[in-house]
Amino acid sequence: MKSPRAKVLVINGPNLALLGKRQPEIYGRYTLEDICNQMIAVAEKENIQLDFFQSDSEGEIVTRIGQAKDNYDFIIINPAGYTHTSVAIRDAIEAVNIPCIEVHLSNIYKREEFRHRSLIAGVCLGQIAGFGKDSYILAVMAISRMLKSAES
Repeated sequence: MKSPRAKVLVINGPNLALLGKRQPEIYGRYTLEDICNQMIAVAEKENIQLDFFQSDSEGEIVTRIGQAKDNYDFIIINPAGYTHTSVAIRDAIEAVNIPCIEVHLSNIYKREEFRHRSLIAGVCLGQIAGFGKDSYILAVMAISRMLKSAES
């Protein structure tokens, strides 16, 4: 088996382990495992390795981002509720200097006003929001396109 073109750490924040049960009208009926499996199917076709991490704890997320330094080429993160509150997660992403894509299942800009501001977006390559589970797939596809562009 040839080595992957890129190693990507996928981080999911608080309450995402409850997908499929929690507010399905907003977040859908699929589980986090469903999303991960769909991401793997796309990533394998693109020769991208994905590793997954989920935590409801801000400190654990910060620690995992720090451990990613020199081990991953990209990070995909759904900081969930920490999107709007966590300077610590923002600082960790900035500190490791790993290209990062922020994803959200829902369109955070169509929801409550307090969700309209992301503290994380400013240290990310970009943000994908509002496409449900496809937000994650689009992030993998974006990484694949960046890699192909860099190879040519």
